[in-house]
Amino acid sequence: MESAVSSATTDGNAKTTNGTEPQTSTPAQTNGEINDITSDPLACTVAEKNVLNPPSPFYKIALTGGPCGGKTTALARLSRYLIERGFEVMTCPESFGMVVTNGMDLSYIGAIPGMPNVIQDTVMSLQITHEDGFEAILKARGKPSVLICDRGVMDGSVYMDYSDFERLVQKRGLEVCDVREGRYNCVFHMVSAAEGAEQHYTTLNNEVRSETPEEAREVDSKTIAVWVGHPNLSIFDNSTDFETKVSRIVNAAANLVGLPTNAKRFTKYLLMCEPKLEDFPAEVDYRVFEVEKVYLLNSIDAKMDSNENKPNKEYSFVRKRSQGQSSIYGQTTVTYDSSTREEIEVKRIIATRQEYNTICQMRDTDRHVLVQTRISFLWKKQSFAIHTYRQ
Repeated sequence: MESAVSSATTDGNAKTTNGTEPQTSTPAQTNGEINDITSDPLACTVAEKNVLNPPSPFYKIALTGGPCGGKTTALARLSRYLIERGFEVMTCPESFGMVVTNGMDLSYIGAIPGMPNVIQDTVMSLQITHEDGFEAILKARGKPSVLICDRGVMDGSVYMDYSDFERLVQKRGLEVCDVREGRYNCVFHMVSAAEGAEQHYTTLNNEVRSETPEEAREVDSKTIAVWVGHPNLSIFDNSTDFETKVSRIVNAAANLVGLPTNAKRFTKYLLMCEPKLEDFPAEVDYRVFEVEKVYLLNSIDAKMDSNENKPNKEYSFVRKRSQGQSSIYGQTTVTYDSSTREEIEVKRIIATRQEYNTICQMRDTDRHVLVQTRISFLWKKQSFAIHTYRQ
């Protein structure tokens, strides 16, 4: 039976990765040195095991936006905020900027036919390599950590034909949904100052940028559009002063990592009927997904708060989000703290279908499997998702 349809505006939804306790090996004394020895011939160091099975949460943020949106300032503020609260933090530099600042002149882009694709192919390789390497370092450390990426892999699609971008992704054995939804826990888009704060727009502080305000607005809109479909896309416009804009981003990051915040994450609406795709305006980009949500055994639990001696309720579910033949998997644990009346979501990306199927074996058969159709779209610089419950 089909239920009512609801819509939610996203503003910093949490998405995170939980880990398990690392496996440890038995030290042995050899020639005066301590060696890590196990009976497993493929045994590795504790750090390497941490990479495979992180013992602490790891969070990955893609910080993107249009020209002169404030990314540099926000990145520095986010890093300081998280470090001061006990997180290990690394920042992944913008790959295109790295290429330009190391000798590539912007005139190369149009020098000969095919140069944009070669450049974006190089940028994609650098981006993926740096992100994966920095992620491994943070996970190996074994402590709660955050990787803040100056732009995400999808940003490259703005500067080339989309079919060529798909080809670059596929030659790496991936699909577009893998790099859009499977790499980052959340995406923060900072709208260009050319959109709503024109008096502050400038390119003088960034040698990589040369856009006019009109061009900046076009790039900004295209950049938002390529991320439509990510379940945790948050857009930070210029409806407030810049300091408040950055504070909104910090609050969204606090939601992500489970720190206290009074920021409102999203608003839900009940729609009277299911919208038809053919009724969407031609200028509105949208993406359609099929979602399966499976609640797990023992997912409703009562844990006593040591300070207030009050029960904290908790439940957990896994989710498969499919578009065509590609699927992304995740797990969410929701805890309600009765002492603060705060509901905290902790999410992690499930890497493989095999792991998802294994977890589904712990399904709570007393609860229904929820099947949804979700439509993600942008409207007036806001991100929306329509959830239609099929069963």
